[in-house]
Amino acid sequence: MTEPATISLSGLAFSFIPVAIVVYFLYIWALKPGHSTYAAARMLLQLLVIGYFLEFIFASNLLAVLLLLSAMVLISSWIALGVVPDKRQELYLKALLAIGVAGGFVLALMLKGVMQLDDWYRPRIIIPIAGMIFANTMNAISLAADNFYADDMHVKDYTEARNRAMRTALIPITNSLFAVGLVAISGMMTGQILSGVSPLIAARYQIMVMCMLFGASGIGTIMFLWLIKENK
Repeated sequence: MTEPATISLSGLAFSFIPVAIVVYFLYIWALKPGHSTYAAARMLLQLLVIGYFLEFIFASNLLAVLLLLSAMVLISSWIALGVVPDKRQELYLKALLAIGVAGGFVLALMLKGVMQLDDWYRPRIIIPIAGMIFANTMNAISLAADNFYADDMHVKDYTEARNRAMRTALIPITNSLFAVGLVAISGMMTGQILSGVSPLIAARYQIMVMCMLFGASGIGTIMFLWLIKENK
């Protein structure tokens, strides 16, 4: 098996060249690049910190893993409602329940049903998979909330608003289903191939990932839209 290439810090700096180009054009087009610059800087800091943090988590026990998963759900639920800041506190518990239940169900199904792992609690397995599930569910709920409440002023019927929000929430993951393997070899499959795994085995993992992301995003959004019905 071929070891994946190690990226040096000097090499990593080249990855910011496309970012700098985009920020430059945002600036000259007067589109306020500060938000994008802050996002890129925050991404860099977060990933550097989490890299060191995961070194500790990977050597820790199940309790630490469960605490981290709980923190992921709590944080993702708050971030998801950033598009409706005036309703954030009112909807937080509903988003938390939707992400926690939908994400937890899909995570358990993948670990025990698909991968059939006895040691499912290993941090190197559960944390990356849980992160993908919670992040995609968060994004779907965020899109749904934004669309649902954007329609609030002129769409009085809950069913119509719900259906439009659901369609919007599923656009990114549905597009990914169409594109994966044709336009992009993404996520889990890329990592597997780079680490030397057979493309046929890598494809199975990618199928699992796409199904779990679509399922978690959809179930989480369904739960969230059901829970906020009385808010319409």
